[in-house]
Amino acid sequence: MQPLKARITRAIPVGSNIETCDNSGAKMLKVFTVVGLQTTKGRIGSCGVSDLVQASVVRGKPDMRKQVVFAVIVRQRKEYRRMDGMRIKFEDNSAVVLKDDKGNPKGTIFKGAIAKEVCERWPAISKIASVVV
Repeated sequence: MQPLKARITRAIPVGSNIETCDNSGAKMLKVFTVVGLQTTKGRIGSCGVSDLVQASVVRGKPDMRKQVVFAVIVRQRKEYRRMDGMRIKFEDNSAVVLKDDKGNPKGTIFKGAIAKEVCERWPAISKIASVVV
Protein backbone atom coordinates (compact mmCIF):
# COMPACT_ATOMS: atom_id res chain seq x y z
CA MET A 1 0.00 0.00 0.00
CA GLN A 2 1.19 3.47 -0.83
CA PRO A 3 0.84 6.51 1.44
CA LEU A 4 -2.02 8.90 0.82
CA LYS A 5 -1.87 12.57 -0.09
CA ALA A 6 -4.90 13.50 2.01
CA ARG A 7 -5.86 13.69 5.68
CA ILE A 8 -8.76 11.25 5.69
CA THR A 9 -11.15 11.27 8.63
CA ARG A 10 -11.83 7.73 9.80
CA ALA A 11 -15.62 7.85 9.96
CA ILE A 12 -16.78 4.22 9.68
CA PRO A 13 -16.42 2.30 12.97
CA VAL A 14 -15.87 -1.43 13.27
CA GLY A 15 -19.24 -3.19 13.42
CA SER A 16 -20.99 -0.95 10.90
CA ASN A 17 -22.87 -2.22 7.84
CA ILE A 18 -21.71 -0.92 4.44
CA GLU A 19 -23.26 -1.36 1.01
CA THR A 20 -21.17 -2.59 -1.89
CA CYS A 21 -20.99 -0.84 -5.25
CA ASP A 22 -19.83 -3.73 -7.45
CA ASN A 23 -21.31 -6.83 -9.06
CA SER A 24 -19.51 -9.39 -6.87
CA GLY A 25 -22.73 -10.86 -5.46
CA ALA A 26 -22.52 -9.23 -2.03
CA LYS A 27 -24.96 -6.42 -1.23
CA MET A 28 -24.21 -5.56 2.40
CA LEU A 29 -21.00 -6.04 4.40
CA LYS A 30 -20.40 -5.91 8.15
CA VAL A 31 -16.92 -4.58 8.94
CA PHE A 32 -15.18 -6.48 11.74
CA THR A 33 -11.55 -5.37 11.43
CA VAL A 34 -9.39 -2.76 9.74
CA VAL A 35 -6.20 -4.29 8.33
CA GLY A 36 -3.02 -2.61 9.54
CA LEU A 37 -4.70 -0.29 12.06
CA GLN A 38 -2.76 0.31 15.26
CA THR A 39 -4.77 1.87 18.05
CA THR A 40 -4.98 2.12 21.82
CA LYS A 41 -6.14 -0.96 23.71
CA GLY A 42 -9.88 -0.87 24.27
CA ARG A 43 -10.57 1.71 21.57
CA ILE A 44 -13.00 0.82 18.79
CA GLY A 45 -11.19 0.91 15.46
CA SER A 46 -12.53 2.82 12.49
CA CYS A 47 -11.80 3.13 8.79
CA GLY A 48 -12.04 5.71 6.03
CA VAL A 49 -11.65 6.02 2.28
CA SER A 50 -9.06 3.63 0.73
CA ASP A 51 -8.67 1.51 3.88
CA LEU A 52 -8.47 -2.26 3.58
CA VAL A 53 -11.00 -4.00 5.83
CA GLN A 54 -12.14 -7.52 6.54
CA ALA A 55 -15.90 -7.93 6.49
CA SER A 56 -18.55 -10.62 6.52
CA VAL A 57 -21.28 -10.67 3.89
CA VAL A 58 -24.62 -9.96 5.57
CA ARG A 59 -26.83 -9.70 2.47
CA GLY A 60 -26.30 -10.96 -1.06
CA LYS A 61 -26.37 -14.10 -3.17
CA PRO A 62 -26.74 -17.33 -1.17
CA ASP A 63 -23.27 -18.58 -2.11
CA MET A 64 -21.69 -15.29 -0.91
CA ARG A 65 -23.56 -14.94 2.38
CA LYS A 66 -21.69 -15.61 5.66
CA GLN A 67 -18.31 -15.44 3.91
CA VAL A 68 -15.37 -13.43 5.18
CA VAL A 69 -14.01 -11.14 2.46
CA PHE A 70 -11.47 -8.36 2.05
CA ALA A 71 -12.91 -5.02 0.95
CA VAL A 72 -11.75 -1.46 0.24
CA ILE A 73 -13.79 1.58 1.29
CA VAL A 74 -14.34 3.73 -1.82
CA ARG A 75 -16.82 6.37 -0.52
CA GLN A 76 -17.76 7.88 2.84
CA ARG A 77 -20.35 10.41 3.94
CA LYS A 78 -18.09 12.26 6.36
CA GLU A 79 -16.07 14.91 4.59
CA TYR A 80 -12.28 14.76 4.47
CA ARG A 81 -9.67 17.27 3.40
CA ARG A 82 -7.29 16.99 0.49
CA MET A 83 -3.86 18.64 0.49
CA ASP A 84 -5.00 21.43 -1.86
CA GLY A 85 -7.62 22.50 0.73
CA MET A 86 -10.62 20.96 -1.02
CA ARG A 87 -13.08 19.06 1.14
CA ILE A 88 -14.72 15.96 -0.34
CA LYS A 89 -17.79 14.03 0.80
CA PHE A 90 -20.10 11.53 -0.88
CA GLU A 91 -23.77 10.75 -0.46
CA ASP A 92 -23.24 7.20 0.88
CA ASN A 93 -20.73 4.83 2.44
CA SER A 94 -19.65 2.15 0.01
CA ALA A 95 -17.04 -0.58 -0.45
CA VAL A 96 -15.61 -2.85 -3.16
CA VAL A 97 -15.12 -6.58 -2.49
CA LEU A 98 -11.66 -7.98 -3.28
CA LYS A 99 -10.49 -11.47 -4.31
CA ASP A 100 -7.41 -11.28 -2.08
CA ASP A 101 -5.54 -8.78 0.05
CA LYS A 102 -3.38 -7.72 -2.92
CA GLY A 103 -6.14 -5.45 -4.24
CA ASN A 104 -7.67 -7.41 -7.12
CA PRO A 105 -11.42 -6.66 -7.21
CA LYS A 106 -13.91 -9.52 -7.44
CA GLY A 107 -16.50 -7.55 -9.44
CA THR A 108 -16.09 -6.20 -12.96
CA ILE A 109 -18.40 -3.16 -12.80
CA PHE A 110 -18.47 -0.37 -10.20
CA LYS A 111 -21.61 1.73 -9.72
CA GLY A 112 -21.07 5.36 -8.79
CA ALA A 113 -18.00 7.47 -8.24
CA ILE A 114 -14.71 6.27 -6.76
CA ALA A 115 -12.49 8.58 -4.68
CA LYS A 116 -9.17 9.65 -6.19
CA GLU A 117 -7.31 8.45 -3.09
CA VAL A 118 -8.52 4.89 -3.71
CA CYS A 119 -7.20 4.96 -7.28
CA GLU A 120 -3.78 6.16 -6.08
CA ARG A 121 -3.44 3.38 -3.51
CA TRP A 122 -5.18 0.51 -5.37
CA PRO A 123 -4.26 0.51 -9.10
CA ALA A 124 -6.35 -2.59 -9.91
CA ILE A 125 -9.48 -0.76 -8.77
CA SER A 126 -8.59 2.32 -10.83
CA LYS A 127 -8.45 0.24 -14.02
CA ILE A 128 -12.12 -0.73 -13.64
CA ALA A 129 -13.44 2.58 -12.23
CA SER A 130 -15.44 4.64 -14.69
CA VAL A 131 -15.94 7.81 -12.59
CA VAL A 132 -13.09 9.07 -10.39
CA VAL A 133 -13.72 12.11 -8.16
